[in-house]
Amino acid sequence: MSLDIRPVVSSLLRNRTGAVLVAFQIAIALAVLVNAVFIVHQRIEKMGRPTRIDDANLFGIQIAEFTSRFNYDASMHEDLAYLRSLPGVVSASVSNSIPLGISGSATTVWTQPDSKGQRAQINYFSMDEQGLNTLGVPLLAGRAFRATEILPPVTLTDTSQFVPQLIVTQVVAQHLFPHDNALGKTVYDSRGNPATIIGIIDNMIGTGWGGYEGIDQVAIMPQLPRLYGFDYLVRTEPGKRNAIMRTVEEHLSTSNPDRVIKSVRSVEYYKKLLYRDDRNMGVFLITVTALLLAIASLGIFGLATFNVSARTKQIGTRRAVGARRGDIVRYFMVENGLITTAGILVGCALALGIGYWLSLQYQLPRLDLYYLVGGVLGLWIIGQLAAWQPARRASTVSPSVATRTV
Repeated sequence: MSLDIRPVVSSLLRNRTGAVLVAFQIAIALAVLVNAVFIVHQRIEKMGRPTRIDDANLFGIQIAEFTSRFNYDASMHEDLAYLRSLPGVVSASVSNSIPLGISGSATTVWTQPDSKGQRAQINYFSMDEQGLNTLGVPLLAGRAFRATEILPPVTLTDTSQFVPQLIVTQVVAQHLFPHDNALGKTVYDSRGNPATIIGIIDNMIGTGWGGYEGIDQVAIMPQLPRLYGFDYLVRTEPGKRNAIMRTVEEHLSTSNPDRVIKSVRSVEYYKKLLYRDDRNMGVFLITVTALLLAIASLGIFGLATFNVSARTKQIGTRRAVGARRGDIVRYFMVENGLITTAGILVGCALALGIGYWLSLQYQLPRLDLYYLVGGVLGLWIIGQLAAWQPARRASTVSPSVATRTV
């Protein structure tokens, strides 16, 4: 039996309702599949990027003043002395926020006074001279802060104060001074106060405050935090974090009745919270895509099964006039291939349109055509596999069926 496309197309046009519905299912499935996989891949890349800090051995302690008798200076020095004296503790520092947490502080700096020149919005950490070592972030150039350079906390009567030195991540340095070495350069806050960049660190991830844009645009400031709250950061030797966390929580919760310990948690805990929405979105998109693919496959299987059942007499007649089993299989596979291809063509247009809309509405990158090509190949193979069993069943129809049904 020589296979001609014309009778296949003619048969589809006579029974086009089912074919159109299945093609539409395939189009929707392709559009959702391609964009969902692209979005999930973007989220996985964000969750998998290195933090550049020693997050596996870091934990944070959130502190709050409890009574009016609270003495900030005495309490902080007492607590840090205790933390730094513990066996297994590498370093400890005070900080205005915990890395990878969902809250933090930000400010804007310029390369020229009066808010002129290159501009960068930075997520900053106010820390003491052990801050850099506590974070475990590599210092690429310059130096860390000295103990004599650490400023006292900002007060309500002097919120305009700006620090004289900064340590910034490499991405901030390159953004502010794209054609020059940022080390030793001066930047300015919104009031025109200057600060000198004395160190450049690797691109650590700051906090989730403000979203993902510029999450690695981080600066370390030599200042003790207090006005908007303060935390302790502790870096331990590998494998000792959890045991030290329990010891610290037991001691600090009873050592000073004038302040309260709000929480003692690992930085990895905050990391999970930071990426929780991305993780949930990925699971949701994967689930929806799997369901759509299953529905599209069932639609193809159902249509092919119906066509086989409705054309039993025709199949028997073709077998009686010499058609082989392979000819029958090819006929139904070609028919299904035409339906799948029509759905894929419409799906490609939908996928590109949805990808363009997402890039405009949510500032996502443009859809990579590699995902579209992969989706087309994958869905076409799935479609053909779904029709394979009904086509095989059609080839088993006996030529005698033609004579019994005349």
